[in-house]
Amino acid sequence: MENNAASAWERYRKRELRNLLPQLKEMSFELDPTQVHTAGERYLMVADRDVGGGGYKLVLTGTRLSDGKRVVIKVSSHPEGAKEITTERRARETLRALRFAYYVLFSPEEISYGVQNGQTIFITTYIDQEKPFLSRSLKEQFFLALSALKTQEGMHATTSSHSRFIRDTFGIWGADNYLESFATFCAHATSGDPTNIRLARTLLAAQEYLKKHRKTIEQYCGFLTHSDFVPHNLRIEGNTIYLLDYASLHFGNKYESWARFTNFMLLYNRPLERALVEYVRENRTPEELLSLRLMRIYKLGKLLEYYAGTLVKTSGDLHELNKLRLQFWLEVLESLLEESELLQAVIDRYKEARDRLRSPEEKERQKELH
Repeated sequence: MENNAASAWERYRKRELRNLLPQLKEMSFELDPTQVHTAGERYLMVADRDVGGGGYKLVLTGTRLSDGKRVVIKVSSHPEGAKEITTERRARETLRALRFAYYVLFSPEEISYGVQNGQTIFITTYIDQEKPFLSRSLKEQFFLALSALKTQEGMHATTSSHSRFIRDTFGIWGADNYLESFATFCAHATSGDPTNIRLARTLLAAQEYLKKHRKTIEQYCGFLTHSDFVPHNLRIEGNTIYLLDYASLHFGNKYESWARFTNFMLLYNRPLERALVEYVRENRTPEELLSLRLMRIYKLGKLLEYYAGTLVKTSGDLHELNKLRLQFWLEVLESLLEESELLQAVIDRYKEARDRLRSPEEKERQKELH
């Protein structure tokens, strides 16, 4: 139930901070009084990297006392969390070494990395930005998003030497990997909500649709892509785009990043979602437009798995909210399978209910994220 999951996260958070604070003091860092990234619904996202979870680790903000420099501190004593932090750092280093394209996306400066008293600690510069992504004009958002997405497409593993270089750090996915992963999504989602006949039926239809277009999925694999490519994993300083989350990078279908981003924008900025889809429609082949739709369907499978899995961990308003989330994203999936546009009224009703049911802590966390 919710209380057990929330209590486990709170125990972990307190234990991690209790061990971390003396070390930060020795290193001349201090934490901000408020840490929104550890609050709200964060406890439900443990080990669900694709929906912004990031395993058992804390993402904290603070200051370097010597010069007042703002920093981001990632820390974990949990084996999976520590592994994720180490993998993220290795990914940053590997990207710098890649010879076959890396031009626009930048990394925040590394300040410190190491293992102390059983904790893996990774500290980077906090990238301030004049205004959040979603506060910018539609034109700005479109060109910034397109630039970041095209940059990832520029990293294409086309030779065996490329593949050998990146395989151990990032992993390389083909169509079979996506189909196997989606089958897992289906199994977990239906297990999490076993009486939901509509969910089971729609996921089965989606699975068959992906299988039918296996060749198209495979055709556009081999590109750097990001499984959680959303605005809160980017920071923009002037004209420079910084990528914050390197743990979610891998080589796969080049439209996986596009898919995660456009699904997100369906809810947060529908004109941008439409503009990006229209860009692909007008400037690329019909097969690429199909690949984008296939990846959007794939990413929705992950969301449905996640929200179905939270039902046994939640109660009260959050339980009701996650049932609504499950229903909403199921309707989005149905619209993609039918190649029809979701009614704006459906989105508006969902957002109204979501805002009513969210806790104050989660509203604050989301405000900071977006």
